[in-house]
Amino acid sequence: MKIRVSFAIILSLVFLFVSCQDATKTSDVTGKKVKKIVLKVAHNGPEQHPFQKGYEKFKEVLETETEGAVEVQIFPNSQLGSEEEGTQMVKLGLIAANAASTAGGLSTSVPEAELFNLPFIFRDLDHCYSVIDGPIGQDLARTVEEKLNCLVLGYWFSGIRNVWNSKRPVLSPDDLKGIKLRVMSSPMLVESFNALGAQATPMAFGELYSALQTGVVDGAETDHFDLLYEKFHEVTKYVSYTNHMFLVIALIFSKKIYNKLPPDVQEAVLKAGKASVFAEREAMDALTESALIELKDLGLEFYEVDKGPFREKVERVYRNNAEKVGGMAIIEQVINTKNE
Repeated sequence: MKIRVSFAIILSLVFLFVSCQDATKTSDVTGKKVKKIVLKVAHNGPEQHPFQKGYEKFKEVLETETEGAVEVQIFPNSQLGSEEEGTQMVKLGLIAANAASTAGGLSTSVPEAELFNLPFIFRDLDHCYSVIDGPIGQDLARTVEEKLNCLVLGYWFSGIRNVWNSKRPVLSPDDLKGIKLRVMSSPMLVESFNALGAQATPMAFGELYSALQTGVVDGAETDHFDLLYEKFHEVTKYVSYTNHMFLVIALIFSKKIYNKLPPDVQEAVLKAGKASVFAEREAMDALTESALIELKDLGLEFYEVDKGPFREKVERVYRNNAEKVGGMAIIEQVINTKNE
């Protein structure tokens, strides 16, 4: 399914964001009027989210490196549109950057990104980083860049995802039967949770809380941070340590905008992107740990699970999607990558 941005939205965004490169005029030391470069960047998390920390580092480095010639404006909370819409805005050159997950912001436009969405493909976080920071991650980045007319400045991380719901503890795949579970708009995730017995329901992240309140869905799968800061703990009870997915985020930057920037600013964008990766991942680690403590204090129940039966149920997902993600050889390469 292709993401469509309506004509009306495109027109309004063109009006709002056409000034990305030269929005504001300021005076230099000689008193001459010079154009200030304004870059608008987006993500779908709250201001407390590690995405915000990543962008704040990006902003700090870029504005420092360009001695104030560039201003970075950060728009959290899907203020400029959903994650998927943000990706299309980057492609069109309407905004400079978006935090695009392999599941939500990339999968519909770049099927190859579903490689990292295969359930249980990563052993642990070190394994995940070894894959995405190595040749496999770089190959995927080139594919993303070609299909979305962007640059991948680096890979952020959005946590280890677990299943949670308000009906009962999920200790085996049988416990998922009849549970309406919200998933990201990744065909891979929909297929995976249907294979596990759940009623997989893709929907925008911003719609999830109200859907839980009204019973449209019974639960979802997120990391601890989102479970706490999006207040999902108010409308759920049981959390199972499925650790089925390590959510990879591509920090994508519009080539339409990048190509119009002066060479020194282009170099600063690349440097700022690298710096943001370390800042975002560090924030994710720290905030995940503190979020778990708070969630336990709030009374949520956490359950260890035997992942073996879950893996067996989703084996067919690997076979069904091998061709889409580049073949069984690349899947085996991911699985066999050694931790660095």
